[in-house]
Amino acid sequence: MKIAETVTFGGSGLNRAAELRGDASQIAALMQDGAARGLPIWRGKPLFCGKDRDRAGWLELGHSLFDNATEAPIFLGLDDDGARFAYDVSAWEPEQLPDTLGAFFDPSEQLHPDLPDGYAFAELRGVMTRISARDAELVATAKAVMNWHSSHRFCARCGQPSVVGMSGWQRDCKGCGGHHFPRTDPVVIMLITRGNSVLVGRSHGWPDGMYSLLAGFVEPGETIEAAVRREVFEEAGVKVGSVGYLASQPWPFPSSLMFGCHGEALSDEITIDPEEIDDAIWISREELADVFAGNSTRINPARKGSIAHFLIWNWLSDRLD
Repeated sequence: MKIAETVTFGGSGLNRAAELRGDASQIAALMQDGAARGLPIWRGKPLFCGKDRDRAGWLELGHSLFDNATEAPIFLGLDDDGARFAYDVSAWEPEQLPDTLGAFFDPSEQLHPDLPDGYAFAELRGVMTRISARDAELVATAKAVMNWHSSHRFCARCGQPSVVGMSGWQRDCKGCGGHHFPRTDPVVIMLITRGNSVLVGRSHGWPDGMYSLLAGFVEPGETIEAAVRREVFEEAGVKVGSVGYLASQPWPFPSSLMFGCHGEALSDEITIDPEEIDDAIWISREELADVFAGNSTRINPARKGSIAHFLIWNWLSDRLD
């Protein structure tokens, strides 16, 4: 797919400078550079700025907000004008915690007293289409690696506490000497078509009316193509023939790599597995165009910025080549 990397969180050409991660003196020098900036993340919510939250909230590394960090920062790479780091500032306790914290989508924002007007911690899903491609790659990387740290604080080999290593790209166990690295879960997401219609479904707990493409994790020993066919049959009872790759998207909710594929259905009868999904339907190109135009009350489209939205939109536009 020629425009594959224009998907949200697609590659922006960031220099990740992985060769520097193990060089403590080099990292220290970068942190002393006045051009270096840090991104605070509070309980999974990055800092954004601007009236429309259209920019990542990069701060000077000496900012008092980073006093809330309990572990070393993650070195994200070298931007055009300096090094970029991410800090977990979840230790900060705001005066009030919203009931929506931890929900599928948390619309609340948190304002820190040491920050100027226009800065707020916000849900990435809500702003991901407004930030630049470079900010999107940096924020997605920071959020995914930080999610991994929060769930892997103990050694998987011996159970002892582990510590941050390699500038945030490793955890080391002092008990058994084991090294652990950030994981990315491969997920297939499928644009399944039959004639002029596409197969969409919804998971339990999604917002009312929201439908998207079917998706599922790739299992050990399985190819991407096989995973597409298995997941579609398991969830909707539809058999799939030919499968082709279209595009990929890093998806930091919490740490997936979405492989967007196009598959041709061999049948149109749907038999859902209620344990897997809540519903699945075929929807025609014409009705789907109405959905995207806001002229349909039957379903709501996949969220803007998701690879599902990207694939469906480009299918409607005949731009899957």
